[in-house]
Amino acid sequence: MEKYTKPDIWQWQQPNEERSGNRPTAGARFEQTLPVGEAPHQVYSLGTPNGIKVAIMFEELKALDIQDAAYDLYQISIGNGDQFGTDFVSINPNSKIPALVDYSTQTPLRIFESGSILLYLAEKFQQFIPQDIAGRTETLNWVFWQTGAGPYIGGGFGHFFHYAPYDMEYPIDRFTMETKRQLDLLDQLLSKRDYIAGDTYTIADMMIWPWYGRLVQGQLYDGSDKFLAVEQYQHLNRWAEQIRQRPAVQRALEVPYQSL
Repeated sequence: MEKYTKPDIWQWQQPNEERSGNRPTAGARFEQTLPVGEAPHQVYSLGTPNGIKVAIMFEELKALDIQDAAYDLYQISIGNGDQFGTDFVSINPNSKIPALVDYSTQTPLRIFESGSILLYLAEKFQQFIPQDIAGRTETLNWVFWQTGAGPYIGGGFGHFFHYAPYDMEYPIDRFTMETKRQLDLLDQLLSKRDYIAGDTYTIADMMIWPWYGRLVQGQLYDGSDKFLAVEQYQHLNRWAEQIRQRPAVQRALEVPYQSL
């Protein structure tokens, strides 16, 4: 492999005129009108780990028979570039799923980033987040941990292990090391408590399970469970299966997405 030499100034060498292609610029690329259903919450998402978080939250709220938690779920095909349409960008200027619009407020309210969406819904419905300061803070510790740590799993390990055009030893070693460190961190944590933030199921579990629970259960990248020797994380595996068995979680994994 030819050694790469960094230029003094980086320039984009592979312009892609397709609306779904990566570019070093932000913003809308085409005119778009997103559908709006009758439910108070309109979710524009995809069944990726980050998208699954929001579906889990809504299904858990529905399991509590909270009628005001109804939602319509629309598929944003990131492979087709739906996230770069004008309507979607007006909801999330960062062009990432999931995105939510709450029409039950006096003025429709946009919420983007999965952690922000789960926290918003938890506070709106007073569910899945402790009300005492210590419990709330511990829950948010792990919510924000996931938002910071998760990119090492997806954009780091997942990319170079599964999506990169060829295997590269240095990034695979680097991100595998960090991934296993994070798995060990969670395993140690869950050796002392039933759920991520303590003895109660919270939005912290909903944030972390779609990435780390599904990773150790072999649901993210083919062969990664063997590569990472995930069987050694027995407490994490116990928790992952415990969350997977929740009826609302199972419904969230199967919920149909409406087309745009």
